[in-house]
Amino acid sequence: MQAPDDFNPQPGLVEELEPGLRRILAPNPSPMTYRGTNTYLLGTGGLAVIDPGPDSEAHLAAILAAVQPGQQITHIIVTHSHLDHSPLARGLSQAIGAPVYAFGGSQAGRSDVMTRLAADGLAGGGEGIDREFAPDVTVGDGEVIRGDGWDLEVIHTPGHLGNHIALAWKDACFTADHVMGWASSLVSPPEGDLTDFMASCRRLRQRNWRVFHAGHGAPISDPAGRLDWLIAHRESRESAILAALAHAPATARSLAEQIYTDTPPALLKAAERNVFAHLVDLTGRGLTTPQGTLSASSVFALSNG
Repeated sequence: MQAPDDFNPQPGLVEELEPGLRRILAPNPSPMTYRGTNTYLLGTGGLAVIDPGPDSEAHLAAILAAVQPGQQITHIIVTHSHLDHSPLARGLSQAIGAPVYAFGGSQAGRSDVMTRLAADGLAGGGEGIDREFAPDVTVGDGEVIRGDGWDLEVIHTPGHLGNHIALAWKDACFTADHVMGWASSLVSPPEGDLTDFMASCRRLRQRNWRVFHAGHGAPISDPAGRLDWLIAHRESRESAILAALAHAPATARSLAEQIYTDTPPALLKAAERNVFAHLVDLTGRGLTTPQGTLSASSVFALSNG
């Protein structure tokens, strides 16, 4: 489910999405970030900046220029600490004096199995981790960040990254990289955990949302449908992996080559990480077994019985 390629705003341009909410696109397009990172400005007086984005002087200038007379930035909120979302938080905070809010540093919320994989030397993939990130204010699941005329409920949504949060604003939700309209979210161990990702999807699905404002791409006007697709998409990948393993044991790499036949070569490594995420999840559920110690290079087979 690839969105039509009609989302192409000008980087640095401030666009009003609805009353009290504006968006600025960061100048960091890539195969992993689509047109770039969406930075959101919430409020009409005291503003929250959601996901300042990458370390970019041009983007910092665009954010500061969006502050109108009578307005001030009072909160800087980071949904997760990938390099395309969090590094500018510190520079913005230093420029305007507002604190940075987040679930925690880059290892916060990491599951036990991913902690073990990282300790065994598995390196991250994908967007890259802002390892120096540390918020001024740590917020937990269910907390409400209160501002000038707006409230944001923190929903811990690990999966894409352990410290990932979504932010509920009435019947809208800032879903960052957990739910995007242009592509399915990358789940790349040891930062990404598919077991957590699926649980977070199902948790979001329990609520009646009007719109999702994602970290990349256009607003999602059918949140329930998008979540249903994401869950079904992952379940179909799981079925394909199990079907392939029914023929013969295989590595994550060979499975990715069999399953992701339409994926450009530049994204095959990310596809391999997605397959490995599935294999970790399947192993945790007792459906597959690695030969030897669980690792990204393990050969996996269906479990007996």
